[in-house]
Amino acid sequence: MWVFAVIILSVCETWSLETVVRNSTFDLGSDVNLTCSNKPWDHIFYVIWNINLKYKDCRIAQANDGTSENSCYDGKSLQKTSRAQSYLHIPNFSNDDVGVYKCETAHTEGADDHIIYVTITVPPNTSAWLEWKGNKMVAVCKAQLEKPAANISWSYTGTSSYLETWLGSDGLITVESRMELPDNMDTKHLNCTITHHYWERVITLVPEPIEGQPGQFCRQTDTSSSKSL
Repeated sequence: MWVFAVIILSVCETWSLETVVRNSTFDLGSDVNLTCSNKPWDHIFYVIWNINLKYKDCRIAQANDGTSENSCYDGKSLQKTSRAQSYLHIPNFSNDDVGVYKCETAHTEGADDHIIYVTITVPPNTSAWLEWKGNKMVAVCKAQLEKPAANISWSYTGTSSYLETWLGSDGLITVESRMELPDNMDTKHLNCTITHHYWERVITLVPEPIEGQPGQFCRQTDTSSSKSL
C-alpha cells in the first residue's frame, strides 16, 4: 500500500487526469473484460480499480513491482492480453456485478482515468393466460424479472390494453399487459408478442384458460433464440 501511495503522489504532481466516462452493458452469464489503458504492462507504473456495487465496495490494484491488492473475493481479477495490456476480468457476469467501476492507470506517457457505469441485460420469464374479471374475460401477458424492460404487443387491436411496469428490489423489471376482451370474442387466434434486447427474435404466446383454474400459464407457439453465452 505504501508503494501505491508514493507513486500516486508523484503522478498527481506531474499530470492532471482527464476523466473518461462511459456506459457498458453486458449479457447475464457472459465473461466481461474492462480496460482503461492500451499501454503494455512494461510501460505501466500501477493500475487501480475502485468498484462500487450494490452490496459492497471493493478494490483491485497492481503495481509494476509485483505489489497487488484484491478485496473483492468474487472472481474478479486483473489479467493481461497477449500484448501484455492490463484488463479487469469479471467471470459469469450477474446482477451482483452491476455498478460503477473507476480505474486509474499511471504509465510512462502519462495517466488514464476512467469511470465505467456497468449494467446488465437479463432475459425475462414469460407467461400469458386468460382470466375472468367479473363477467368479462381478460387476456394477460407478462414478462418478468428482466432488464431492460421488455415490449409487449397484442395481435388484437380492437380494444385498448393496460400496461403496468414495476421495479423489484434486485433492480429487475416486470412488465404486465392486460386487455379486456369483447363479449363472445373468439380467442383462438389471439396472441401476444414479446421482444427483448437479449433475444435475436420475438417470442409469441397464446393465452389460454385452464378449466377450473383461470389465470394459469399458456402454451408457447414461437420460441425466440437467445444470444450465446
